Amino acid sequence: MAPDPLQPSPLQPSLLGEVPATAEPATAGTPDLAALERDCRECRRCGLAEGRQMVVVSRGDPAARLMVIGEGPGAQEDASGRPFVGRAGQLLDQMLASVGLDSERDAYVCNVVKCRPPDNRRPTPQEIAACAPWLAAQIAAVNPSVVLLAGATALEGVLGIKGGISRLRGRWHPWQDRWVMPVFHPSYLLRNPSREQGSPKWLTWQDLQEVRRRLDQDQPSPPSL
Repeated sequence: MAPDPLQPSPLQPSLLGEVPATAEPATAGTPDLAALERDCRECRRCGLAEGRQMVVVSRGDPAARLMVIGEGPGAQEDASGRPFVGRAGQLLDQMLASVGLDSERDAYVCNVVKCRPPDNRRPTPQEIAACAPWLAAQIAAVNPSVVLLAGATALEGVLGIKGGISRLRGRWHPWQDRWVMPVFHPSYLLRNPSREQGSPKWLTWQDLQEVRRRLDQDQPSPPSL
């Protein structure tokens, strides 16, 4: 029987089994995001801390039902302390808006690693593992019903699956009582700007429409009068 491509390799398990002890819970079992952000600023778990300007934790609404997880900060994010604010972030905002979602109001946006890798290189497995407890704490605190994994690094960092973003994008995966969908990273779409049917940008728009349908489907019913 062929292996399920959505199952992590036993050699690359999911990295989200740990919540850092430094993140004090605001309520039972729920890390306090303000405390987590303070602790992230002091983090020295890996060498990325040496070259950073700012720790980049999140933007958006912590009460949102949608979480978007990308790879790591670039130069503009490192300077501002906010994720997805460069060209890729602007494209992400536009694409979310195209399906009626506001990235500040309807989503909580973060990255697998919180510090910028030198020259915008991809973070190493060791750096992903070092930052995984912070991401696990964010997911526990926000408790989104839908998670969008933007790019191969997010797929690896959350589900422990290496590669395969082209095969796995647009497919729902149930994970820890929530729905997860891998999609192309906006930076990849900037390099592939065609909107023709079947192009990466067109496919991502289809994926985001499906995300919107999932959010609408899982929306609690309004109280009866």
